[in-house]
Amino acid sequence: MAVFIQAAQTRGEALDHVLIAGPPGLGKTTLAHIVANEMRVKLKATSGPVLEKAGDLAALLTHLEPNDVLFIDEIHRLSAVIEEILYPALEDYQLDILIGEGPSARSIKLDLPPFTLIGATTRTGLLTSPLRDRFGIIQHLTFYEVDDLAHIVTRSARLLNITIDPEGAWTIAERSRGTPRIANRWLRRVHDFSLVKGNAKIDRKTAKKALDFLSIDHQGFDHQDRNLLLTLIKKFGGGPVGLDSLAAAIGESPDTIEEVIEPFLIQQGFIIRTRRGRIASTDSYRHFQLESPPKTQGWQQMTLDEYDESESN
Repeated sequence: MAVFIQAAQTRGEALDHVLIAGPPGLGKTTLAHIVANEMRVKLKATSGPVLEKAGDLAALLTHLEPNDVLFIDEIHRLSAVIEEILYPALEDYQLDILIGEGPSARSIKLDLPPFTLIGATTRTGLLTSPLRDRFGIIQHLTFYEVDDLAHIVTRSARLLNITIDPEGAWTIAERSRGTPRIANRWLRRVHDFSLVKGNAKIDRKTAKKALDFLSIDHQGFDHQDRNLLLTLIKKFGGGPVGLDSLAAAIGESPDTIEEVIEPFLIQQGFIIRTRRGRIASTDSYRHFQLESPPKTQGWQQMTLDEYDESESN
């Protein structure tokens, strides 16, 4: 992003439109504010579900100044009508508005100043191809490493006037599922715990006790994560099991599993997602000190080509 921003500043133009994709809590909104700050322009923020009528979008676009940033969170939830109005604004910096109804209706074309649209989404697959193709810069955010999260925890503690040592910050970061939003949440809860227990400083021992009290284990798994994995292992024999069946078994909606619980478990290798359904990996059994059945080991060793071949037989 630094290269693209510097190039736009050198040309004296607006930055190309940016799409930021990634799981919740990784800093998509923060990154949008950083881009606007680096470009030295203003940022106007809204979200996809809020833009219901053409007038809502027109009001935002007509108040932008040259090179400003318009940030739309949950851009995959834009209505088809709003998308159609947005296309000429993104490509030609023009806004087509239909005034009136019936035979007396007329179209007015307004010129817009050059601007940058930054869209944030947790579900890139729900974006229509015409909208996705109009973004010149696409950034995918992934879960953070523990060391990076520890730096974020330390900085947040400094801003909140919380005293914490490096080991305490690392302990919180280790159990934060690679997500800054969760790391900051645990920092505040650990601070609450330390205040009640009379510890002025958060160290490794204090952080561990507080997170154990909150049922957050060393992998960052909470009750929901452990419930999903144990249900998959004990009720469905490790899988494969369909998403709807798994959701019904743990009492959560399929969307909650797919968007909130599952992404981190899949990336960390605790769940294998196949066309037949979800499968608990050998790491899941090892986490609960259970012996994995031979079929699980076989699933985990299969390559994608072998799996596709087995599906066709």
